[in-house]
Amino acid sequence: MALSTENLSQQILEFKAALKQQSPDYKARFESVTDAMKAEIARIKQEESEGSAIPQFEYSDIAASGFNDEQRARVHRAGCCIVHNALPRDEVSAHNENLSKYIIDNGYYDHKSTVEDNYFSQLKSDKPQIFGIYWSQAQVWARQHQNMATLRRHLNHLWQWQDPRSGKAYFNPDLESSYADRVRRREPGDATLGLSPHVDSGSIERWIEPHYRDVYHEVFHGDWTKYQAFDGRSRVDVEEFPSPAVCSVFRTFQGWVALTQQGKGDGTLQTVPSTLAMPFMLLRAIQDDVEEEDLCGAAPGRALTVYKEWHPLLLEGLVSIPKMQPGDTVWWHPDTIHAVEDKHNGDGYSNVLFIGAAPDCEKNRAFLAKQRPTFLNGDSCPDFAAENHERNYEGRATEADLSPLGRQQMGFE
Repeated sequence: MALSTENLSQQILEFKAALKQQSPDYKARFESVTDAMKAEIARIKQEESEGSAIPQFEYSDIAASGFNDEQRARVHRAGCCIVHNALPRDEVSAHNENLSKYIIDNGYYDHKSTVEDNYFSQLKSDKPQIFGIYWSQAQVWARQHQNMATLRRHLNHLWQWQDPRSGKAYFNPDLESSYADRVRRREPGDATLGLSPHVDSGSIERWIEPHYRDVYHEVFHGDWTKYQAFDGRSRVDVEEFPSPAVCSVFRTFQGWVALTQQGKGDGTLQTVPSTLAMPFMLLRAIQDDVEEEDLCGAAPGRALTVYKEWHPLLLEGLVSIPKMQPGDTVWWHPDTIHAVEDKHNGDGYSNVLFIGAAPDCEKNRAFLAKQRPTFLNGDSCPDFAAENHERNYEGRATEADLSPLGRQQMGFE
């Protein structure tokens, strides 16, 4: 059944009433998750005092052997990780310079958008300096780089990607779908371009969409300690409310590759490195102090915001990424709370290419069919506001710039 925003308040009210009847222990359940989340906050603070609560790995190690059991457990707990030296530093720096030239020489700053991207409009900070650029040589080079394919394959294998009984695959972890995302270029001294803590990949859907309810069944109805954030069953079938900047592909991880050096204080990424945060948010919204027609402020077609009013405990676990160099990558589970620092106190630009992990599956193949014409025409990715800046840009990547791997990832072959 297709999602509908009609009578949304009534849908929420009916969902809550049914859930409370089916799970009369919803208060005790939330108290138990809260106690566990408090322990997670203590862990995060302790690990931050010793370096970073975000697990860090070297690309060469992962490429050679994948994630071992200890590393897998760390990522499963934190819901995010950093992989250093994923792309050659000198080449990345050169592409950063070329990307700057591509943006400036083609007059990007002279364009005035005629469409509104309001996905983040309810967040407390102004819009980040994110550019509606999708098909630069730098982006296409990074997306189809063999190192990125190797790394994303190992990241995909952190998930339960097939039914353990029947062997039926939920998705193919060994083949990537190339999802065209944007560019962030944040200048030093900027104090207006942050993003407050939020989660992508659905807001209200997480409570009322049938496949999401299946994903979170243990949280709402079963033994919440058995909930597996990295189980791909049902996630590949989730439906989101359509909206500009809402990702319509299945991603095992959101992510980006650093184009410049950046870290804490440089106006860059923050996360709450715990996969318990989502069960906390889900159960928080059904407690009796929240209006029956409300889900702690969740709104359709928007990011799922973390509020001081409702989620102060989670905000205690918000930490900044450690120092990263050009070619380093950061990855976070689609349920992971993340933010962008309000102020850039550093000396240089904090630039990134957004590149996630979107393995081959029916949902992603359907999206590639919509995305291919936009690539050929130089239009914006179908998931984003149709600014179409690059139609006549000189130096835009074309089909001739795709490697055999890139053609496969784009669905041309």
